[in-house]
Amino acid sequence: MTARGDMTRQAARYDGGTIALHWLTAVLVLGLWLVGTFLEDLVPKGALRSGIWSAHFDLGFLLTGLVVAFLVWRRTRGRDLPVEDPGPLHRLAKATHAALYVLLIVIVGLGIANAFVRGVSLGPVSLPQLGDPEWRRSLTHWHGLAANILMALALFHAVAALVHHYLWHDAVLRRMLPRRS
Repeated sequence: MTARGDMTRQAARYDGGTIALHWLTAVLVLGLWLVGTFLEDLVPKGALRSGIWSAHFDLGFLLTGLVVAFLVWRRTRGRDLPVEDPGPLHRLAKATHAALYVLLIVIVGLGIANAFVRGVSLGPVSLPQLGDPEWRRSLTHWHGLAANILMALALFHAVAALVHHYLWHDAVLRRMLPRRS
């Protein structure tokens, strides 16, 4: 293949930073959602459950950093690709992405607020307990609700990518897949 063909194919893909941050965020969100949704039902009260909840808070703060890094990267260094279809589907895709970003910010914000209300420890660092402990239940509820909505929207996003790939046979999904070695 010519260098020009390689450049055209390369230009039709997102950059490595965008791809890595996208998939790291997706995996971390899914893992955190699974823990938040099913831990209480699967693991009895005790040290193991407490340890997993501690890891949930630690990973939630890691997710916060990833979300910030992703948003900064996309605004500063991430590659913008040409629009595949400028019609209503493009507008739906833009709205879906915006909603995913907003929900991620809401979820990490509620998670951070919950961590401070609880005064949790993040590894060797203990957060001060701030706010009324009665807020725990409300913060946990809204955090979980936003996470459930995010997962429903992420499922829609994933199904749309699969429809593009398997039914419409376009390059939308391939643009976000890691390179094969």
